Amino acid sequence: MDLKRIFLGLLLGLFCTAVPTLFADDTMSSAIKPVTPNASPEAVQLLQYLYSISGNHTLAGQHAVPLLRSARLVEAQRAGGHPPAVFGMDFGFDSPGTWDGINFRQQIVDEAIQKYHEGYVIVLMWHAVRPIDDEPVKFKDSIQGRLTDEQWHDLITPGTEINERWKSQVDVIAWFLKQLRDAHVPVLWRPYHEMNGGWFWWGKKPGDDGYKKLYRMLFDRLVNFHQLNNLIWVYGANEVTPPNVDPYDTYYPGDDVVDVLGTDIYHTGFARNQYDQLLALAKNKPIALAEVGAAPSPEILKEQPRWTWFMVWDDPTEGGATARGIRATYNCDQAITLDRLPWVEAGHPADHAFTQP
Repeated sequence: MDLKRIFLGLLLGLFCTAVPTLFADDTMSSAIKPVTPNASPEAVQLLQYLYSISGNHTLAGQHAVPLLRSARLVEAQRAGGHPPAVFGMDFGFDSPGTWDGINFRQQIVDEAIQKYHEGYVIVLMWHAVRPIDDEPVKFKDSIQGRLTDEQWHDLITPGTEINERWKSQVDVIAWFLKQLRDAHVPVLWRPYHEMNGGWFWWGKKPGDDGYKKLYRMLFDRLVNFHQLNNLIWVYGANEVTPPNVDPYDTYYPGDDVVDVLGTDIYHTGFARNQYDQLLALAKNKPIALAEVGAAPSPEILKEQPRWTWFMVWDDPTEGGATARGIRATYNCDQAITLDRLPWVEAGHPADHAFTQP
């Protein structure tokens, strides 16, 4: 039996039980499992870690882009004085060599594996192309394009041409996610985000045969068909701004297919009502600031302690105010940066993927 793995397992267990409201005993901790059946041990541990920090700490994160890969992590470290704990990436959709080029997908996977072994928490998403289009595409033409009602009906109907095209597109991304599964890397997976707004082809589709159906189709394809057990499923909505952006619960696909609830905040200034509305829907599930234009201030993190991570979308070095905001947040007691993650502090950054004995 690997004594190092036992030590690390005990370390994480002690960390989790330090939060009395969620981990009052080992039974409660062990009861927390991802919605994916037979989830990987690494996915289980990551989700339990998110529960353990909920209400106490927030992971600092930075989104990268396919063309630049992890360069923005360096920029975030320069701005904040510490490296972020969360590394976010998008699988892309555009022509090879462009900002969001699809030719970078293998490099994204390779980098995610490397960063995971350096201790980072990995977030992945995918601006999926319309199932009537062939990759690569332009953002406005396809990602922000539209499907007619007839095309949407065909999409959610098994055996149609559009449904089969959709399966093929999902299968391409599944091939990359399988590499992460086989490398024992858990992924915070945020598909079809900002669905409560109308700017993406999957957005503003109410009812059981709308967005909820598409999300569940993806869950079934990745979990049951492709046997991906390393994904933590994130329902990633957009900040609610009626009448243009609908309430969080309008498109919620169900507790049985969601592990974490997130929102993207760019315009409402981390208003308390956004936090309260998402918490009401999440109940005891973790919540996250899946995308933010600027880091939430230390005061916001104290007032809204249930955020388990935030991920700055934009270049962290743009503008002095942005960099100063990141530095203040990265250095506050509430925030967890890479060097404050328990497995990194223990001196074993590559071993937060360990399998418990």
